[in-house]
Amino acid sequence: MGEKYDSLKLENQLCFPLYACSREIIKKYRPYLEKIDLTYTQYITMMVFWEHKKISVKELGKKLFLDSGTLTPVLKSLEAKGFVTRYRSQEDERVLLVEITESGEALKERASEVPAKIGNCITLTPDEAKSLYGILYKLLGQQEEK
Repeated sequence: MGEKYDSLKLENQLCFPLYACSREIIKKYRPYLEKIDLTYTQYITMMVFWEHKKISVKELGKKLFLDSGTLTPVLKSLEAKGFVTRYRSQEDERVLLVEITESGEALKERASEVPAKIGNCITLTPDEAKSLYGILYKLLGQQEEK
């Protein structure tokens, strides 16, 4: 193909192994999340609620790197399942707040074993995992959180 087009080779794209790896890891989550009736996006959304209990849709989107167009159907689905409730802020009705319900909080117990099961599927040492975590968050433009 020539040197001029080397940058167009799939093997020279950083984005491709990131994309493929993300898809493969999410695929590993599927059987565990099906048992608790969540998609991967619903699962990571619930993780925020298990930590924060109540949050605005705008803040939730920032934490998950998701826009409102992606987040709205996820929240509607979680609300239909009884895991969260959505309502307008009394201080500013432009702000949509979402809060975890008792049922959503109870789901945390059933989900608590998912990370360990996924950890068993990942063939990285703890040091490699920590290093990768830092690199990925650097790419996302955030400070390492752990």
